[in-house]
Amino acid sequence: MGSVSEDCGLPGMNEYPHHLHAGQILIQLDTAMKPMEPWKIAVITLSVVLGLALVIGLIAYVLCNDQDRYYNATFKISNVHYDPYYQRQTTEQFRHLSEEIETMMFGIFKASFLSKRYVRSHVVSLSPDPGGVLAYVVLVFKFASTDNEAATWGHINRVLRKGLKASTAFLEVDQSTLRLTELNKEKGENLLNNCCGIRRQMTSFSGVERIAGGQLARDGEWPWQASIQLDGIHRCGASVISNTWLLTAAHCFRGGIDPRRWTASFGTLLRPPKQKKYVRNIIIHEEYNDHVHNHEYDVAVVELASPIKFTSDVHSVCLPEASHVFPDNASCFVTGWGALRNDGYSVNQLRQAEVKIISTRICNTRQVYHGMITPGMLCAGYLEGQVDACQGDSGGPLVNANSRGIWYLVGIVSWGDECGKLNKPGVYTRVTYYRDWIASKTNV
Repeated sequence: MGSVSEDCGLPGMNEYPHHLHAGQILIQLDTAMKPMEPWKIAVITLSVVLGLALVIGLIAYVLCNDQDRYYNATFKISNVHYDPYYQRQTTEQFRHLSEEIETMMFGIFKASFLSKRYVRSHVVSLSPDPGGVLAYVVLVFKFASTDNEAATWGHINRVLRKGLKASTAFLEVDQSTLRLTELNKEKGENLLNNCCGIRRQMTSFSGVERIAGGQLARDGEWPWQASIQLDGIHRCGASVISNTWLLTAAHCFRGGIDPRRWTASFGTLLRPPKQKKYVRNIIIHEEYNDHVHNHEYDVAVVELASPIKFTSDVHSVCLPEASHVFPDNASCFVTGWGALRNDGYSVNQLRQAEVKIISTRICNTRQVYHGMITPGMLCAGYLEGQVDACQGDSGGPLVNANSRGIWYLVGIVSWGDECGKLNKPGVYTRVTYYRDWIASKTNV
């Protein structure tokens, strides 16, 4: 006769301890056969479903996630003679030719099957070459992480060569000189981050907002913004102009210029910052006089004790040439951690406001600033008020994007009559006016 286990899957009778009685055995059998409680079934089912969803999600992420891929295209432009001004990225000559090249790249790829993959092109340098100009261009695309690298390179190379051949652009490219190289992510990002005035691809910001209670800035939106801090407390804004130099306002240092008491931080948040640096040296304009209160020569540069590591979130703004003219009514942005209202406190997250340049003629009228605006200053904001920088924004950047989408430093937050007051727009130190002084101290 077989044991109970052969009929029911239970241990044989002889496997139970001999001292157990029949009633005790029945109790154990009943316990073993008792159905699982519904809540336990629900928990197990939910766990299985969530586990499967996680696995499927990870597979989909790997298969479908688009990643930036970087390429370097070099080629000779044969119908343009090299101009020494091409050596400086901030000159109008460099801007004009670079814009022509980038527009040509945009047209080629947007007209191809790679249209949705193309992100941007950026001219990194223009060099002399026998019979023309050698252009060094970084191309950025988005491809699925699983896309074959050799295949994507081949697609880009074919589209580029075909497009250059058929291009109706003014530029003539010597196709025999064209070289396309894939760059690793680090190399590609470094090349772009070391170009001034570039920021992440952002959706455009529009609308009139004041820093006081207005639009919050996102990571990487204003990567040149810095905070300078006295004894660890935010004192003023500043602009990154190189990996070791910041540009700010002279009046920020009324608390003293001992560099050991000052630090600088970078990133959208004051706490925690993306990076933090000690200060080596503070240079205030020699003509600045804090006791006169006429706001003249309100400019200073800060040398850092160690270089900033440039990333997409932290790098430099472009300085304009001394001869550059920013037109009246040009749209600019001012950013800072300043107070939300007059005589208020600084905030922790960077804010931004769109303002317009106001002509010095209007700003010097009797009802506005009655002749107080000198050639080294400019006004920006709105005569109706509301939109303005405020306390704690001092020293920070006023920036404008050129036609290539490269951002230039127009002004330094300097002074004003309270914040957002009627007929009292913000007054800024005019960067072009002090451009030669800045270069003499920083070699930037």
